Amino acid sequence: MTKTSRSSRPGSSAGPTRWVAYAVAVFVAAWFATQLFYFAQIALWNYVNPRSTAFMRSDAWRLSQDRPDLSIQRIWVPYDQISRNLKRAIIASEDANFVNNNGYETDAILRAWEKNKARGKIVAGGSTITQQLARNLFLSREKSYIRKGQELIITWMLETLMDKERIFEIYLNSVEWGNGVYGAEAAARYYFKTSAAKLTAGQSARLAVMLPRPKYFDEHRSSGYLAQRARVIARRMGAAELPD
Repeated sequence: MTKTSRSSRPGSSAGPTRWVAYAVAVFVAAWFATQLFYFAQIALWNYVNPRSTAFMRSDAWRLSQDRPDLSIQRIWVPYDQISRNLKRAIIASEDANFVNNNGYETDAILRAWEKNKARGKIVAGGSTITQQLARNLFLSREKSYIRKGQELIITWMLETLMDKERIFEIYLNSVEWGNGVYGAEAAARYYFKTSAAKLTAGQSARLAVMLPRPKYFDEHRSSGYLAQRARVIARRMGAAELPD
């Protein structure tokens, strides 16, 4: 009688298959748990202010290693204590349709996709203010399409659970403005020795232009581009619609 080989027995491949299925199930469960955590955090932030963001925590660790003489600067101020000049400048510079869009600008995303494809790497994201906030609150600075996908999911959560004014209030108090400088109040004090409530149109335009590269402009405050671009934004501010 010929013995059946161990490899040919029925169910001999069930072991590895079960382990693969188990690993996939664990991954899916972890992914859904992460999304639930994000959703719960955003719902809570309708009533309490975020104490920190992923970018702040990452920066705090970096500064502790490279610049122990510096620390995170951030002072939360209510929405109505932030200059309308700054609000208009940021909308004019970063997301002109912020009040009316649903957190996404499809045309901007497609333009970024074409630009990235032409360059052979991710150099643009086409992000709205809400997308930037999603990234700052929860994600890393790494540029990848996986991170972009997660950013879009969090953006949907923000737009679903919060109104535009609350989104903008958290953004204004959380966005990076320099080496360890976060939020409008800290930026106003750091660059202009004033409060966020008293920022002029010119000061606001300069702060808005700094947003894509805050650390660079922190070190290059006399940049010709910064001055020229700030003048452009200042002319656009009057048309910016605020979420009041």
